[in-house]
Amino acid sequence: MAVPIPDPGKIKAPPAARGARKGRGAVSNRDGRFERFVHEAEDDGWDRRLEDDEAAPLRTTVLPDTARKVIARNTSPDVPFDRSINPYRGCEHGCVYCFARPSHAYLGLSPGLDFETMLFAKHDAATLLRAELAAPGYRCDLIQLGANTDPYQPIERRLKITRQVLEVLADCDHPVSITTKSDLVLRDLDILAPMAAKGLASVAVSVTTLDGPLARRLEPRAPAPAKRLAAIDGLAKAGVPVTVLAAPVIPALNDQELEDIVARAAAAGATAAGYILLRLPGEVADLFGEWLRAHYPDRAERVLSRLRASRDGALYRSDWGTRRTGTGAEAELLAARFQAALRRAGLDRACSGSRPLDTRQFRKPMPETAQMSLF
Repeated sequence: MAVPIPDPGKIKAPPAARGARKGRGAVSNRDGRFERFVHEAEDDGWDRRLEDDEAAPLRTTVLPDTARKVIARNTSPDVPFDRSINPYRGCEHGCVYCFARPSHAYLGLSPGLDFETMLFAKHDAATLLRAELAAPGYRCDLIQLGANTDPYQPIERRLKITRQVLEVLADCDHPVSITTKSDLVLRDLDILAPMAAKGLASVAVSVTTLDGPLARRLEPRAPAPAKRLAAIDGLAKAGVPVTVLAAPVIPALNDQELEDIVARAAAAGATAAGYILLRLPGEVADLFGEWLRAHYPDRAERVLSRLRASRDGALYRSDWGTRRTGTGAEAELLAARFQAALRRAGLDRACSGSRPLDTRQFRKPMPETAQMSLF
């Protein structure tokens, strides 16, 4: 049946873990914001089919993405790049807090379970990239790989689209920075290490928590915290500059781990660090509220209250400059704690002295259909 869209702050508390599925992050499959109605399943008590449906495992479906271009552009003043590549839409890691979830609404799908089970792969990403880099008007600047969804999510192990993109960038000596929470990035050290030696590659590894049970609930199909620290170690030993991202920081849930994450990552070889306060744009506010009340009903209101205290009374504000760090006394304390953690780990000087990747070595690729020169 069709019902009005509920207020994110007035979601009724469900029974503990009701609706939670093993290996999946979102508790529900709420309709996107562009849909005319929100549909809710309701059990009238006459049979058990609804309960059986909720318990049934969900399989991952991968569909082709037919985008005509692979480089996405942005003009955001608070991110250090203006172009990015996302080989996949949707992400099987299933992180319940993912700020990219609302993008599935543009496809007529749910930012909830659809986002982590209905995936789209850009199989021809490498071909499209080569053509865009070869275009007469292209000017080289850093490309961010994985700005929206993780380029090393589980299906990459089989499809290898991210690797194909890296091969094109390496052939052209084009600088690239990668953000991931997967140790699968180590598979591509044969490409990344030589690029890093030329000043053309860096990687940021997201470490949300060091608590295994919390990680399994927050990020059900992402590698465990120990594997992410191992990825930092492997990258550093291969000479690839690596940053740790303590992200997202969730008040009253994982914020107490900030210092430990920075210290452990620095010991593993990270040379820089960053953090991002939990962001809840669009439908993510509803989904995160459901998840909290399913998994942590005893502290759900405390988490949301402290988050509002860092967002001028709202669950989320999209203002440039503060959307990643928040405002107010809570946010200021978090920033001070982070700076102190950097100093203790010896990363404050490293962060301030880091060098940008080199754009001067770029060589335009020859289009695959072009005729080769005689000389």
